[in-house]
Amino acid sequence: MKELELKYGCNPNQKPSRIFMSEGELPIEVLGGRPGYINFLDALNAWQLVKELKAATGIAAAASFKHVSPAGAAIGLPMSDTLKKIYFVDDIDIELSPIATAYARARGADRMSSYGDFVALSDTCDKATALILKREVSDGVIAPDFTPEALEILRAKRKGTYNIIKIAPDYRPEPIERKQVFGITFEQGRNEIDLSSPALFENIPTQNKEFTPEALRDLMIALITLKYTQSNSVCYVKDGQAIGIGAGQQSRIHCTRLAGNKADIWWLRQHEKVMNLPFKTDIRRADRDNTIDIYISDDSDDVLADGQWQQFFTQQPEPLTREEKREWIAQNSGVALGSDAFFPFGDNIERAHKSGVEYIAQAGGSVRDDHVIMTCDKYGIAMAFTGVRLFHH
Repeated sequence: MKELELKYGCNPNQKPSRIFMSEGELPIEVLGGRPGYINFLDALNAWQLVKELKAATGIAAAASFKHVSPAGAAIGLPMSDTLKKIYFVDDIDIELSPIATAYARARGADRMSSYGDFVALSDTCDKATALILKREVSDGVIAPDFTPEALEILRAKRKGTYNIIKIAPDYRPEPIERKQVFGITFEQGRNEIDLSSPALFENIPTQNKEFTPEALRDLMIALITLKYTQSNSVCYVKDGQAIGIGAGQQSRIHCTRLAGNKADIWWLRQHEKVMNLPFKTDIRRADRDNTIDIYISDDSDDVLADGQWQQFFTQQPEPLTREEKREWIAQNSGVALGSDAFFPFGDNIERAHKSGVEYIAQAGGSVRDDHVIMTCDKYGIAMAFTGVRLFHH
């Protein structure tokens, strides 16, 4: 197949629309549904991310994409019982494979942003992964292959309209990429930089120069994730998964705050009060996720006030106070932070520290590098200057 006609472009008024190859055939096969323009943008960006994560770590990887940026990305490290519970996969009655675990982590880290995602899997989609996908609101999945059981489950999703894309795992695009804006063609070399090299983390200007093997792995995951995230972007990673991604912000401190707030929510969801919220058995998954998000926020009265809590809970929960939230967030530690360009001021470090960041990788090269380094030293944070910018547009 050399080209594929699409229903429309980014919006219904943008017709005609298609994807095509100037030379050769498309490296994809549509096994179900009818993917659209944005679906393919998400799918192809997400596939590159998980393929690179798998190559760098040797572990199955998954990504949850929304609007051409990852809402979550992870490798398939084993999950604790707590993570299984907050990711709502503790009731699946078959063992979760590494690829299923990777997707549970990628989807679960930021469930609000992942709602209606496009999924990328580095490995063959198996039954366990398909069972997770079956229950989530999702637009589609791209993977190098699908087991017959998985394909049967996914083809039944959304009355047969769920988008299923199979991609040739050995496909490599040309080294030069092009796109048009306002009738003008842009051309550049593909960003083929190797982010798995230990040399990236050798320039350490901070007093603390110790990176654990786990920290180096998580920093690498952060940088690979940022390589496919709309800039400006910042990514917090812990235990092999992104826990907060700030994408497409004009100011870097806004990226750091946005991603840090997401990381805090991820951590707060593990608080005893949140894990034991007395939800009604018939509450919809999306309503439950939204209720948790509001309960954690400063607007908790919206779901706890008389006349409101009865919609969601079997009994009125106790609020999670600001002091309780502050104390719980302060217990988070060992978080790695990557930035797609240099931090211009130390305020980014101050914000990152509040969310448990102990390791940082950033390009370096700001006129205020001295202030950034000084702020890291204030908190004992180890920081590497990679010398690499990872803008993506």
